[in-house]
Amino acid sequence: MSRTPDRSRFRPAELALVDRLTTPRRVQRWLDGLAYNRQRTLRTFRGVVRHGAAHCLEAVLAAATVLEQHGHPPLVLDIDSQDGLGHVLLLYRRRGRWGSVAKSRDAGLHGRKAVFRTVRDLVGSYADPYVDGSGRITAFQTFRLGELTRADWRLGEGNVWSVERALIAGPHRPFHMSERRYGRMLRRYRAFRARHPHAPATDYAGKERWL
Repeated sequence: MSRTPDRSRFRPAELALVDRLTTPRRVQRWLDGLAYNRQRTLRTFRGVVRHGAAHCLEAVLAAATVLEQHGHPPLVLDIDSQDGLGHVLLLYRRRGRWGSVAKSRDAGLHGRKAVFRTVRDLVGSYADPYVDGSGRITAFQTFRLGELTRADWRLGEGNVWSVERALIAGPHRPFHMSERRYGRMLRRYRAFRARHPHAPATDYAGKERWL
């Protein structure tokens, strides 16, 4: 099992971020301010800080590195979709309830407040926003980043593809969304997109639980 790095291993700019981003909400706001990385990379926290951009898995590695310094274990939620475009989030727990921190090109797939009794309930909060014409949640898994020993996903200098491979290989649990609910959300999304070709889709039930 990989060890949490000592503060002495962080560079000054990195340590300043760690000291400022003390809660999941603050980390979420930081991620929201980063550019979305569309390149084929898998950067560590160090790489994300250097480049000022992240895609969803890079955001998870960055958030995990920061929040680990504040007592949150690096636990990942990996979501599979019928179109092969999965999503990865960082889980956190507060007062026995689950929440998440995440970055996405879709507004409805960012983090959630810690109000969910189970991880499956949390996954369910993403079911409707995931429907976008091709996407639909089919399965999910939780994964402990701390069990990876070969890749320095925190402070490494290069890409850490072994993290992606480990997530792909992990056992996923099925998630069911009824055909009726899926059809209703698909029609709703298509109607919204016809009226607003470029606007973010944010009008979903449960939005008050978004982080």
